[in-house]
Amino acid sequence: MSLRQYEYALAVAEEGSVTAAAELLRVAQPSVSQQIRNLERELGVDLFARTPTGLVPTLVGRAFLREAEAAVNAARRAKAMARAGADELVGELVVMAQMGLGTRQLPGALGALRRRFPRLEVTVFEEPNPAELERMGRRGVIDLALVASTCEEGAVDAHHLGDEEFVVVLGDEHRLLAEDRVGLAELAGEPWVRFDRDSALDGVLRDVLREHGLAPTTVARASQTATAVRWAAHGLGVTLVPASAVPHGHEHLVRPVFPVVSQPVIAAVRRGAGRAELALLELLRQESWSRSAVLMA
Repeated sequence: MSLRQYEYALAVAEEGSVTAAAELLRVAQPSVSQQIRNLERELGVDLFARTPTGLVPTLVGRAFLREAEAAVNAARRAKAMARAGADELVGELVVMAQMGLGTRQLPGALGALRRRFPRLEVTVFEEPNPAELERMGRRGVIDLALVASTCEEGAVDAHHLGDEEFVVVLGDEHRLLAEDRVGLAELAGEPWVRFDRDSALDGVLRDVLREHGLAPTTVARASQTATAVRWAAHGLGVTLVPASAVPHGHEHLVRPVFPVVSQPVIAAVRRGAGRAELALLELLRQESWSRSAVLMA
């Protein structure tokens, strides 16, 4: 079966005769008749009933024609998108960000990308679980990912964009708000708002607490950085998040910590990247990734 046969069958159904269908398609009548016969022979069914008033789709013919129309329309859309793509980016770009990374920078870059290429569809996922992110990368689902480290050598091209500095979020009346910078040792005995156990963000927090001899009391776990910040702001406990992940309106409750806690931000772009991925990568490079700029944003 071919799309041409589908088009011939749809034309016959629309016009009610082979002659009219041939005129519509601007082809010879015998060609249409032969293609319809070949199609019915291959399917093993009659698609049309011959009546005194013309050709009428049979019950099975109507079912077939619905699917044939969908296939022809899909092929036409694909062709149109391919032709448009020669001058303008079209299609879908799938982006994934490790939770907490590029929370402010990624939206700015994506907004610029959409303004430049309005027909490009962008789907963004925030993935807290690095193992799931890696699985999706191996399946070829992700075009570009923001991660703290790449796991699979040779599978992607890694581009270091900058570093995210972590900050502590305190309650509205917390005693440490009087400090310009909070020592991690000063957080001993504090209750903590943490993250999903299998998330990369909670892994960072766990390592920091262990390295500084802190045995935290976990009072809550959040699956989103914004949620953890809001809970901390209401005094439920303190939390540690990348500076750019602090929602607007909560900056006054944030303090840098010492020793400094930071992690790299890497754009992992699949090998053989197309124009869309490379355009987004360039826009991400133009965003501010310096620690001081992020903290003062």
